[in-house]
Amino acid sequence: MDFLPSLPTLLAFTAATLLLAATPGPDMTLSISRALSQGKAAAFFIVVGTSLGCVVHTLLVAFGISALITASPTAFMVLKTGGAAYLFWLAVQAIRYGSTLTVKKIDDTGASAMANISTGLWVNLLNPKVIIFFMTFLPQFVTANDPAVTQKLLFFGFFFIVAAMPVNILVIVTADWLSGWLQRRKSIMRGIDYTFAGVFSIFAVKILFTQSR
Repeated sequence: MDFLPSLPTLLAFTAATLLLAATPGPDMTLSISRALSQGKAAAFFIVVGTSLGCVVHTLLVAFGISALITASPTAFMVLKTGGAAYLFWLAVQAIRYGSTLTVKKIDDTGASAMANISTGLWVNLLNPKVIIFFMTFLPQFVTANDPAVTQKLLFFGFFFIVAAMPVNILVIVTADWLSGWLQRRKSIMRGIDYTFAGVFSIFAVKILFTQSR
């Protein structure tokens, strides 16, 4: 069990994870938006997608691939441009097909689930800030000369997903609980659509200005 960190290290990592999970970002914005417009089931599938994205980032960090991506200006520019374009597309979708037009709960079908999982996955994968975050955050809890450094990075990455899940669930349940009240107030819901569109646009601009170093 060499991959298990010490208890003080694990407690410190858990505290940092909970704090970071509560910090708003594209992933949280998207899950709240889905909870308000389509219900908590859709939002949970968004979280499944973003969690799968975190799995990919964990593997990239553990095996060193993400370092190559951020070290290559061309690869990093492609990633930034794709991520920003996708968030801008979500902003347009929020305005065109906002909450006032989708007040019914989604059907619990495989197609709807896969569509939301895919959306969450790509929002996460196309955000270079997430790559940089995992590259700078996870290594703080391991030492370079540790023979089990790869296993520990994998452990911390997967533990991050598990530890952040209660925060994601609380956010979704709260948003879903408020959705009934909000959906009876169409002007407020439309304002939320424009707010989310603005937030997605801001994140897209921030991603475009993200530096690899």
